[in-house]
Amino acid sequence: MKTAPDYSFESAASERGFLRIAGVDEVGRGPLCGPVTAAAVVLNPAQIPAGLNDSKKLSAARRNALAAEIWASADCAVAHASVEEIDTLNILQASHLAMRRALSGLRHAPDHALIDGNRMPRGLTISAECIVRGDARCLSIAAASIIAKVARDALMVDLAQQYPGYGWEKNAGYPTPDHLAALRNLGVTPHHRRSFRPVHNILYQDISLTH
Repeated sequence: MKTAPDYSFESAASERGFLRIAGVDEVGRGPLCGPVTAAAVVLNPAQIPAGLNDSKKLSAARRNALAAEIWASADCAVAHASVEEIDTLNILQASHLAMRRALSGLRHAPDHALIDGNRMPRGLTISAECIVRGDARCLSIAAASIIAKVARDALMVDLAQQYPGYGWEKNAGYPTPDHLAALRNLGVTPHHRRSFRPVHNILYQDISLTH
């Protein structure tokens, strides 16, 4: 098994005639609050930052440093799907919406996308392929995972300042014990996903207690 992502998927796509190949990944499906965030990255094969890997395998400091290098050397875009869109569409479809928005946000339109996961987003207007565990296998997707993670973490730090007590600056909105305790003690904020069970249960319990 490969220990680090490589450029083989991009090279294979180039051999099939594609010129601008974008890696796409998302972060934030599991949290109880905040948007789901996607990034699209078209790497410059002559200037690929060293050490790209699945964002989950990197320290925050390393992710931040690599994100700056990626932004400086590649065509990158970040996009979100809101809490309202998550609750309306469901988290999978909202993730795919964020992916399509990220692809549309690139400075130069790609002609092929390498999508992390096993589900192809509906409505793509370009050629694409899914790569399971793509963030650990494909350099462009690894780069996208880093860009998306850094962007969403920064957004959650900002939201944590507006809604202190939930620990979002540390837990990024994931259902950690401190976040769940704050949810019970402080209540549901406008940034919580009401379709997610822990949030829904608290809202439903509050309604039950008042009737």
